Amino acid sequence: MKTTADTNILLRGALADDPRQSATAAHLLRNAELIAVPVSALCEFVWVLRQGYKWPFAQVAESLRALLSSPNVVTNYAVAEAGLTMLEAGGDFTDGVLQTEGEWLGGQEFVSFDRKAVTLLKEQGKRARLLQS
Repeated sequence: MKTTADTNILLRGALADDPRQSATAAHLLRNAELIAVPVSALCEFVWVLRQGYKWPFAQVAESLRALLSSPNVVTNYAVAEAGLTMLEAGGDFTDGVLQTEGEWLGGQEFVSFDRKAVTLLKEQGKRARLLQS
């Protein structure tokens, strides 16, 4: 079976916090021919682990890398890697995703009110500008 997994399936597989749902999710994730993981699901996955479960950056990155290294998982790896680069630098996964997708869509500069995001992106050699209110 080729399937698209909702974020809650990915989370149950990573957290193993509900015996029945976690076992069902793990079975699906192991046995599906293909698991399509939209980048938006990765953003939700990271957000829940960071904000809801208070996992540290490194633990979230490790869990995400484990998921993405599964042979049956497909995603936009370039965009996911950009998010991971931000996450591993102590930033927001989604900011890396937004910058990369925006660039792919023709955006030449990432703009934000988020000082940390702009700083981290500039450190990576990306064009980013802090807007002042």
